[in-house]
Amino acid sequence: MQIRLASIPVEDQEKALHFYTTVVGFVKKADIRRGEFRWLTVTSPEGAEGVELVLEPLGFPPARTYQKALFDAGIPATAFLTNDIQSEYRRLKDRGVKFRGEPTSMGPVTVVMFEDTCGNLINLFQPQG
Repeated sequence: MQIRLASIPVEDQEKALHFYTTVVGFVKKADIRRGEFRWLTVTSPEGAEGVELVLEPLGFPPARTYQKALFDAGIPATAFLTNDIQSEYRRLKDRGVKFRGEPTSMGPVTVVMFEDTCGNLINLFQPQG
């Protein structure tokens, strides 16, 4: 058994696609129209082969409530791994990404959280050593 798909809820799929490809640097993998929404996924050029992030439309009202509750409570929707958090932090900040603080060591990891412009908080982390 393998995990191949992970999803995050997004308010606007086109806006999310722009953010995750143009700003973050992921690559569009699938874009299939499904009624008013799309099956829309991105992958990381640095990530594991075959793993996709689904940019899931908020078509179910309770999902919108859940997403907002996580955001308001400061809880990230997901986390992305980096091997160089300082350089990734500077690169994304230079591209206008809004961070909630600076990279901070928390024992076995260094972490920093950013807003994805689509209603989510994302934790960026780097393992120590």
